[in-house]
Formats: sequence, C-alpha cells, structure tokens
Amino acid sequence: MASSGTGPRRVTIDDVARTAGVSRQTVSRALNDKDEIGVSTKQRVLDAALALGYRPSRFARGLVRQDTISVGLVIPDLLNPFFTEVAAAALDAARARGWHVVVYDTGDRIEEERGTLEVIASQVDAVVGYLSQPEDEIAKLTRGLPVVLIDREYRAERFSSIRIDGEEGVHAAIRYLVESGHRRIGMLDHAGRSEPSIRHNWFAGAMCACGLDAGSVSRADQSVEGGENALKELLAAHPDVTAVFTFNDIIAIGALRAARRLGRQLPRDLAVIGFDGLRLGALVEPPLSTVALDTRGLGGLAVEQAARLLTGSSPLSRDELVVRAELRLRESA
Repeated sequence: MASSGTGPRRVTIDDVARTAGVSRQTVSRALNDKDEIGVSTKQRVLDAALALGYRPSRFARGLVRQDTISVGLVIPDLLNPFFTEVAAAALDAARARGWHVVVYDTGDRIEEERGTLEVIASQVDAVVGYLSQPEDEIAKLTRGLPVVLIDREYRAERFSSIRIDGEEGVHAAIRYLVESGHRRIGMLDHAGRSEPSIRHNWFAGAMCACGLDAGSVSRADQSVEGGENALKELLAAHPDVTAVFTFNDIIAIGALRAARRLGRQLPRDLAVIGFDGLRLGALVEPPLSTVALDTRGLGGLAVEQAARLLTGSSPLSRDELVVRAELRLRESA
C-alpha cells in the first residue's frame, strides 16, 4: 500500500482492520487463529490481509526485539570494490540502529538471486540491495516484505528504490575532455547486458551536446582484465581515440594498465575517466579521474528507507532517494 506522492509504505495491521471493518484486536485474533471470533469474520480478515499484501513482521509478532530487526542485504559481486563499499556503508547504518544484517552475494547470477530470495523471505524483516528479477517475481519471492532496490527504476508502488543520477557528472566529464582538446572520445561500456547501459546513454547525450559523434564504443567485463581487453579492442578499431570514459572505475583501471602496455603516455596520449569514485582510484598510477558517487550516502539512504517502511513512518519520496555523481579530476585526464 502506498501513500500518494511519497512512495511506498508497509501495510499495517490498522490497514487490514479498516478494510475488514473490525478492530486491531480482531485482526490479531484472526491472524493468530484464535477461537474468540466467528468463522465469517475470521475469513473476512484473512481476505483483507491477502488483498492488501499484509505480512506481520517478526517484530509485530513478538518474536524479536526492535534492536534485533534483521535485514537481508543482496549484493551482486563482493569482489567488485564498489559493491563492497556500498555494503560497508549499509552495514554501518544498520549497525547504528542495532540491526542484524545478513549479506548475500549472488555472483551476479539471476538463479542465485532467486534462490537467495526464497531462502531469506522467512528469515528477515526487509530486503535491501541489487535485484534483477522482474518486479512481479520479486513481489512473489519476498512475500510482502519491505523491499528497497538500489540503482534500479521501479514501477510497482510496493517497492522503493535508491536511484543513481550520474547524468550531470558525465556531461561535466565530457565537457572537460572537449575543453582539453579531445575530439575522438570513446567509451568502454558494461558487457553484461544486451542493450547499452544508462551510463552509455549519458555518454552519448553528452557527446551530442558537444557536437561530437559517440560511435567509438567497446564492451568490457566488469574487471581489470575486462578493461584491458576492451581498451585494446577499442584502440585497434579506432587508433585515433585520445580519451575514454568507462562504465566504472574497475574497467578504467584496466584501461590504464593496457594504455601503459601499449606505450601510451597518460594523460598526454590517452586520457581516462572512470565512474564510481572508488577509494582505490586514488591509489593507482596515475590517480584516476572519475565521476564519483557517494557510496556511503547510497548505503545509508537504503537503510533509512527500510527503517521507515518497517515502522510505518512516512517514507522518503522519489526525489529524496537520489544519489548524484560529480566529476572528480585527478591525473589520468
């Protein structure tokens, strides 16, 4: 159930009581299969609970104290430092509330993700993280739990999502490269999807805004090796490219390594700008320019929204659930 204009909130026992036309106590008796109410009343309550998608939390059932609320944090790949940073931020925010967090690494595999959701639905009070299932499948697997998605647009009102808006940051990066004299700018996009990523769309829009063609694109696995291979392919096909923007910082670090092995001077012969803002980017040589996200804000917002959904408080609106990225220049560009 959602409050119009403010995003989703968790269906409460009061919602069920209003729909069924009974008291909170009657709802509690019906859901706990007590004998003090009539059969028809009990069925009316159960029908209302089912129609509303009501799921009594473990806290509401008296099985746990508030300080032992449990949240399932679903991460696609903990070997990727970006997801590790987001997970660490979410863990810190949950720990500050006294919550218990169970972290699940799905290996970026949809079947593993589905199995994870099937397992945790009865063990946690809310689910937070990166989910790639269709929304109706998520709804079925999570059985009425509050769900906070990260970096995903959603349609169903029962979900909430933390959105990443990197468009302005990517436009700033491309403008900087153009102002620095670059005209042949390529991109290393994520190879894990059949269609171009949203970051590619931001890149293409920025190139168009600067009056440039955005055709020089290579696809990369999300790894250092993937970045290396993709840059070699890009430069083999387009040797006149003098700057690249990459889907993320890990791919960019691979591009830096490949450029050095190809004898390119950085950033004189090739400028590289990543996306994410990993701490690791400041430690490589040369230090990586990047369109940086606030990973702590990303994890913290997700936990804050989960807390609001769990308690029935007014949830953060879509406009409040946005983490924006900004250009952070270092020595690679």
